[in-house]
Amino acid sequence: MEAGLIIVPGNNTVRSIGIHVWMAVGLVAGLALGFAAVLMHSPLLLAVTQWLRPLGTLFSNLLSMVVIPLVATALFAGIAGLGDLRRVGRLGVRTLGFFWSTTLAAILVGFVVAALFLPLAPITPDQQAALRQVAAADSAGVGRAAEQITTGARFIVELLPSNPVRAAVDGNLLPLIVFITIFAVAAATLPEEKRHTLTDLADVTTQALIRIVRWVLLLAPLGILAIAAGAVATFGLDLVKTMAVFILTVIAGLVVFIAVVYLPAVALVGRLGARRYLKAIRASLLMAFSTTSSLSALPVMLEAAESDLRLSRTVASFVLPLGASIGRGGSALFQAVAVMFVARLYDIPLGLAGTFQAGAAVFLASLTVASVPSASIVSLVPAFAATGLPLTGLQLLLGFDRVPDMFRTMTNVFGTLTAATVVGAVEGDKLE
Repeated sequence: MEAGLIIVPGNNTVRSIGIHVWMAVGLVAGLALGFAAVLMHSPLLLAVTQWLRPLGTLFSNLLSMVVIPLVATALFAGIAGLGDLRRVGRLGVRTLGFFWSTTLAAILVGFVVAALFLPLAPITPDQQAALRQVAAADSAGVGRAAEQITTGARFIVELLPSNPVRAAVDGNLLPLIVFITIFAVAAATLPEEKRHTLTDLADVTTQALIRIVRWVLLLAPLGILAIAAGAVATFGLDLVKTMAVFILTVIAGLVVFIAVVYLPAVALVGRLGARRYLKAIRASLLMAFSTTSSLSALPVMLEAAESDLRLSRTVASFVLPLGASIGRGGSALFQAVAVMFVARLYDIPLGLAGTFQAGAAVFLASLTVASVPSASIVSLVPAFAATGLPLTGLQLLLGFDRVPDMFRTMTNVFGTLTAATVVGAVEGDKLE
């Protein structure tokens, strides 16, 4: 096992709570302005909602500008920092296999619950057309990116284009992410001294980009105010009802995912009953739920693993810190539902090929995501670009993100502890 893993944390830090508060303030102000414009039938207030629109466009452009290189550098640092997978050893392979396989399962569950529940959202074809018109005015590349969705053998071939950077410039980010993944795996096999030269550069670059993202997110309250005011002025209470359906769909999906993936894994492999297991990890779940940070819950997780679950220190000290960085099953499910929700909101049909592209982008981006506030929404940019979805949809998601963030972070921690339990059982730990 190699020491000193260079993994970029994939969840929000405690400092993000303050930003969430200001985002909530922007959302409330935008909703109030929009409802006032609707109820008072005031031409002046309606004009104000239109004047604010460029602020939302500016925020989207700035976010897109920095997130794409951020995902690239964070992805490289996370994978290359593992070192040669053969040297990570059996424990590392089993741990990574659990996280990656459950992430794929989470994306699948997300797509299924989205298909079942999102049609209940009260949005009319006229409202969808109006949203598309606004998005088209704010982003000229949406239609072009949607037209570039490929199918069948052509899709597989274009995952490895002759020029992945050019593909990204054309709005197709998935080939760039695939190239970076391959490059990072190759770098991971280099001698340690040479590998650290690359990973240190990627890590420093990532930290600089994170700082820029935090600067950009200072505009988030204004951007959210602008998009919420305009949307509510156009759609009234239906928008709030639609977002409520989205949030409930995410929560339902997370519950289903825990019930059909994590708990059976604990019961079948770890030989622990659901009640016994939930009692052992409840403090960790509460910490994650309240702080929306897997890293903040890590000390509690370590205590639960060693004291309550009786996992060996070797397993707990390897699996839990790694899981706090890349254990993102809940986030992946949320992103899958978010892609389907925004596609329905703007009436943009994805089809089988578009859905597959979105799922692939979500999975690859989930391998490691930098610790920026609302990272699960910020890292949706590649999936949106790959499927032609408007980035204006991200602003709506940001405004309503606090509640989903609590539930998906709790699910991430649930998955990390489940990974430790399953790997510990396979490694021969006697669980109690």
